Amino acid sequence: MAPYASDENTTAGEGDEQRSGRRKAARYVVPGTVMGVAAATIGLVPALADSGDPDLPKITAQQLIEKIAKSDVQQLSGTVKISTDLGLPDLGGLESSLMSGAAGPDEGGSSADPTSKLTELASGTHTLRVALDGPDKQKLSLLENAAEYSLVHNGKDVWGYDSKSNEVYHGTAAQSPEHEKGQPPATPKDFAEEALKAVDDTTSVTVDGTAQVAGRDAYKLLIKPKQSGSTVGAVTVAVDAKTGTPLKFTLTPASGGAAVVDAGFTQVSFDRPAASTFDFTPPKGAKVTEEKAIEKKAIEEKASAEAGARKHTRHAPKAGEDLGKGVGGLDGMKTLGEGWNAIAVLDTGGEGVPSGGAGGDLGGFMNSLGDKVTGKFGSGTVFSTRLVNALITDDGKVYVGMVTKDALVKAADAGK
Repeated sequence: MAPYASDENTTAGEGDEQRSGRRKAARYVVPGTVMGVAAATIGLVPALADSGDPDLPKITAQQLIEKIAKSDVQQLSGTVKISTDLGLPDLGGLESSLMSGAAGPDEGGSSADPTSKLTELASGTHTLRVALDGPDKQKLSLLENAAEYSLVHNGKDVWGYDSKSNEVYHGTAAQSPEHEKGQPPATPKDFAEEALKAVDDTTSVTVDGTAQVAGRDAYKLLIKPKQSGSTVGAVTVAVDAKTGTPLKFTLTPASGGAAVVDAGFTQVSFDRPAASTFDFTPPKGAKVTEEKAIEKKAIEEKASAEAGARKHTRHAPKAGEDLGKGVGGLDGMKTLGEGWNAIAVLDTGGEGVPSGGAGGDLGGFMNSLGDKVTGKFGSGTVFSTRLVNALITDDGKVYVGMVTKDALVKAADAGK
């Protein structure tokens, strides 16, 4: 039953108020150094109480958004269960190998570096323990079979520890803006903040009843695209009725079935965690890698990759063309459409997916993962997940978005 389904959708006139609320809400996001360390498409198996939906006072969608914005929880601890169902093609074990390789240490790197270790959260089911005590103390622990990975922010220090390899990563909060910018959301609040940024005139926002999450009474905020053609079916955020803190986040695809992203607490407390929770000393014999060494290696690798890209560019340079542009920052990328139907377009200036004899084994493998499509634009290959689709045309243009295959083809045709 959805007792508040009759709440009116937010109107264009309310848009400015919502955006103001979301800007206020952004101030309360847990610092990304610690809490924004999971993969962007993470899910949770939530703990719903058996007692049924709680009876709470009625609230409008605008009031609930404002409640999230005003939430100022400074102390928190709990457990988050995480799983992911992107619907990636079966690669016969290759996917897990690639993820393992991405998460493992490069030569001269560290398995405790959060930018690599926590890519493991991009697939499968995981359990996290989280703790927060103000803006300068956070801890996140990834529980594994007979092992644990922990990321601790305490004052100026940021520590990562991988018990399996007995390796330690050490940086400082002041040194970590690149890590912070590169970290996807990890908690329901992080996901909710990202979802609220997408709310505009193309979005329907209502209150869809109540629920209990981790023993807490909560309202359910329902966010849905108004446009057709998006792969996003709906986003539901369970918001703690007392504190306004998002407790659970669920993203379901338009195609139906299991959630693509479903993140939330199975246990949560708003009491202050013990001060010792945030203490960390490298264990005896552990290999300690400083962040500056990792950053230096990353800069060298980026320079080498860009030099290689310029060397192997297949098309003739155009007048005034900077062949390095687009390699790191994707400077040539454009956006078509708006809202949930936005499509990113990038012209690589090269060729599409290799095929036939010229493509060899790689071409055959890549084409086995995608679907060949044709249109006014010519021909190309579409690679699909349950959420994101990408079209690579044979002349090297790339169209990517949370839209259907047909929407990508239509966008490519319109570009002709």
